[in-house]
Amino acid sequence: MLGAAINIVPFMLQRSVPGIGPYVLSAYVFAAVPAILAALAYAILASAMPRAGGSYIYASRGLNPYLGFVASFSQWFGLSIAIGVVSYLMIPFIRDVVAAVGMDGVAAALDTGPIRVGIALAFLWTSVGINMRGLQLYQGILVPMMYVMFVLGGVVIVAGFWFDQGDFAAGLMAAEGVAVPVAPETPFTWTGFIAAGAILFSSFIGFDSIAQAGGEAKNPSRNLPLAIGIAVLTVGSFYMLFTAAVYHTVPWSFVAERAQAQDLTAPGLLGYVLSPTWTVLIVAGASVALINDLPAMLLAVSRLMFAWAEDGVFPRGVAAVHPIWHTPHVALVLSGVMASIAILGSHLAGDFFLGVDILVTSMLVNFMLMCVTVITLPGHNPEIAKDVTVLPNRSLQVPLAGAGFVLLGVFLVVHIMKDLNADVEAWYFHSTVLWVGVMALASVIYFKELATLKKNGVDTDAHFLALPPE
Repeated sequence: MLGAAINIVPFMLQRSVPGIGPYVLSAYVFAAVPAILAALAYAILASAMPRAGGSYIYASRGLNPYLGFVASFSQWFGLSIAIGVVSYLMIPFIRDVVAAVGMDGVAAALDTGPIRVGIALAFLWTSVGINMRGLQLYQGILVPMMYVMFVLGGVVIVAGFWFDQGDFAAGLMAAEGVAVPVAPETPFTWTGFIAAGAILFSSFIGFDSIAQAGGEAKNPSRNLPLAIGIAVLTVGSFYMLFTAAVYHTVPWSFVAERAQAQDLTAPGLLGYVLSPTWTVLIVAGASVALINDLPAMLLAVSRLMFAWAEDGVFPRGVAAVHPIWHTPHVALVLSGVMASIAILGSHLAGDFFLGVDILVTSMLVNFMLMCVTVITLPGHNPEIAKDVTVLPNRSLQVPLAGAGFVLLGVFLVVHIMKDLNADVEAWYFHSTVLWVGVMALASVIYFKELATLKKNGVDTDAHFLALPPE
């Protein structure tokens, strides 16, 4: 998943965390540390519990049923919001392609509210349809797109290191007749650095989508952990190279100044030094990357809902499976509805970073609970713990999971402080307040359904120790 994570967030970070200045790449490297530790936790748990609904199954069987629901509902909410944000951000990339080929009237139309929202909704529900038809169609569409986005993203990396900031200054002067702004003094602060790292951490969340479809993978106990490792290492390395390449050519002072007034993208920044043809190609690559994000995230969130409903802690109808396509169509539709709300919210708020902040809070909570589950699994559920095949040595598991929990906790505290101290127009622009409200509503649903299980005579203690059927 190479969409907004590298094409937008590392540059618009200059608006979200003013003063991060030249430290973006360092913050990216720092953010990779807890991401790798969280990925290890996922890989350990996936090797023993390869079932649909990954994070919910892991924590509900290895820690506590309610905390498993909290972890996974937080993840569902954050990813559903992110799906809407990505759908909404896709339109400016399409606009830039259209503008680059001289269709200025169409480009202007794409900036109007009804058209932008309408096209974003069309992309979203097309992705829902792809998922609904099953993994064969999903694979047939997304795997070729993956190669395209890696190749065209590679063009950005080569171009970024080929040109330098002198070339950019000349291109900016030729295009706009202005000079690159002088870089201001930017003293390093740990608070700003960690706040930036927490946001950049969201770039690494793609690997968790792998775990959600555990029951649909071949040889999942082996292939899920392996896929998580490959995803984190290859995509993480690509992120670093991509961000370093763009900042090699584009002065951070220019990015910081322009980010305050407009949304910036990597292709748009490199457009000052590239020919129109190459600019169109890399913008098209970024568009493909954003489109490619949607089905993967929808796959993840729908399987979470399916797992809750199948386990009896969410309305049973959500676990319905399509009679022909054999996919959780109700869960997909409900996830699409939440993402549609996020599209409308992004448009009405006029800033997509509210959605990013919700995503960061949600995923940090989720990953912290995964790290705790690694520590508690042998004591809480020794039968399942015996099936762990990834890093089975407890003398390694415990310190690594503990370090992940501490680092993620630091990120979460700093991120919440940044959010609550932000000067916003209304209370509902604080992502923490929205997250707490949604989680409270989810808890009401959970306890209501749990009471129904007990009323029907289900031994909930035994129920939440056994894995659901494959």
